[in-house]
Amino acid sequence: MNYIFFIVFLYIFFGFLLYIFQRRIIFNKSGKPKAPENYTLEKTKEICIKTVDNISLLAWFHEGDKNKPILVYFHGNSFDIGERAYRIKRYNDAGFSTLLVSWRGFSGNQGNPTENNLYLDGNASIDWILKNTQFKVQDIINYGESLGSGVAVELNLKYNFLCTVLEAPFSSIADVATKRYKIYPSKYLVKDKFDNLSKIDQIKSPLLIISGLKDEVVPHSHSKLLFEKANNRKKSLFIDEAMHNNLYDFGIEKTVISFTLKIWK
Repeated sequence: MNYIFFIVFLYIFFGFLLYIFQRRIIFNKSGKPKAPENYTLEKTKEICIKTVDNISLLAWFHEGDKNKPILVYFHGNSFDIGERAYRIKRYNDAGFSTLLVSWRGFSGNQGNPTENNLYLDGNASIDWILKNTQFKVQDIINYGESLGSGVAVELNLKYNFLCTVLEAPFSSIADVATKRYKIYPSKYLVKDKFDNLSKIDQIKSPLLIISGLKDEVVPHSHSKLLFEKANNRKKSLFIDEAMHNNLYDFGIEKTVISFTLKIWK
């Protein structure tokens, strides 16, 4: 009998720890990157984006060919924006303008990341473009990588972008947690749900979903579910050998660029 009580105690105790520290698990913060030139990002400016709740977000802006669109890159978990520079450079080299945004709590930014707070960060980034550049909403490639896919999908409920690109997206954080912590009712305990699946059929702009079949962080099945439910113009790029963080080893930027330019005016 004491053994059973001990097992129950451990179950409740570790479940309590998971609930209390879930945001530390979901949002793995990162340190401040070096300046853009240290990542061979020529003509890239370091800027500051202010949110409505007065958080300053570090971002890198590159102005490319004025006759091509701008790609706004919302990065995934655990990274600073310097670690995503090699990806951005490929779009810069193709003549695209780019805005590489860092979340609050990431890349040395102040503030605490939550679902609602990241939505504020995303909105502030779009506002910055509309107020400080010649680009309009219909000129923006709305790009969300993994964690960033939750913000990219949410923003598309408000804006009709040129297109939206989701790289290694999830159906929801609750679904990821349910698979990872099977012995707990994670679906009901997650605070930051980022429920992409419930929103994906409301997206107005053309949609490109990219995923690796060997994704070890977010199962590829999440991308398939999102793609099947999306009912607007859509395209998928599913790569047999790719994992969560190595999709650019397979040159996915070529598909992003060609998909975009077919839509571009």
